[in-house]
Amino acid sequence: MLIGPYVNGAAVVIGGLAGAMLSTRLPERIRTALPMTFGLCSMGLGIMLIVKVKYMPAVVLAMILGAMLGELIYVEKGVGKAAGYTRGLVDKILPPAQGLTHQEFMDKFVAILVLFCASGTGIFGSMHEGMTGDPSILYIKAILDLFTAAIFATILGYAVVVIAVPQLIIQLGLAMLAIFILPMTTPEMMLDFSAAGGLIMFATGLRICGIKMFPVANMLPGLFLVMPFSYLWATYIV
Repeated sequence: MLIGPYVNGAAVVIGGLAGAMLSTRLPERIRTALPMTFGLCSMGLGIMLIVKVKYMPAVVLAMILGAMLGELIYVEKGVGKAAGYTRGLVDKILPPAQGLTHQEFMDKFVAILVLFCASGTGIFGSMHEGMTGDPSILYIKAILDLFTAAIFATILGYAVVVIAVPQLIIQLGLAMLAIFILPMTTPEMMLDFSAAGGLIMFATGLRICGIKMFPVANMLPGLFLVMPFSYLWATYIV
């Protein structure tokens, strides 16, 4: 029985609720500084994953073509519409977040949606549990997500709680498919996959810190391309 995805989802819900309820009690300087710290941590984790890459040309090619595909099918635009709908629905039920324009909300919501749902830790942890039955990696992610959700909920309000839904769906799907996916992968393919996730996490960190508004959601198709490209590179080029 899968446990990790449910624990991780519960951590996001609990952290989101706690952060939204305590938002008015936290000084403004803390609410501003901590997301920037999380953005920095995201960039640091991204760098750590990138340096382990095996076939960088394959990763670069996958990310470029994936970003082109994401732009063509308007992935980020779709995520933004879903985020706007979510905010409107949540704001009708619970107190709305204050002090953010619609665009500011979208920028931060899309960034943390990718951070929660497309992190290398979550994806690999889900696949690992599905294959071995060991949820320990997702337990670690749950601890991190508990505090991350709480901090961002002080800015974005109760809408952060809703992120637990797509996160749970993605993790359950990966865990159930892991028995078919992992036997076809090699250590090199996993390293290149992690490197691609690291690039996205680095871009997410830049976006959270307000340094550069990378269209991170449009980069996600690259994650589906990088393993086949890594295999083809190792088989026919190296």
